[in-house]
Amino acid sequence: MGSRPTKIVFLVAAMMFFAVLALDIAVPALVLSAMALSNWLVLSTEATQYPRRRGTA
Repeated sequence: MGSRPTKIVFLVAAMMFFAVLALDIAVPALVLSAMALSNWLVLSTEATQYPRRRGTA
């Protein structure tokens, strides 16, 4: 099928491909987790800090 150096090159290329593929999944997952955490922190603050008054404009 091929010489030994050719097989090693294909092996390294395959390893790099699958490593990048794993990063394509992990990085967006971390970003979405950070966004969800920040959203939760903002929404978990008490709404009574900023009282709304009707009719005062």
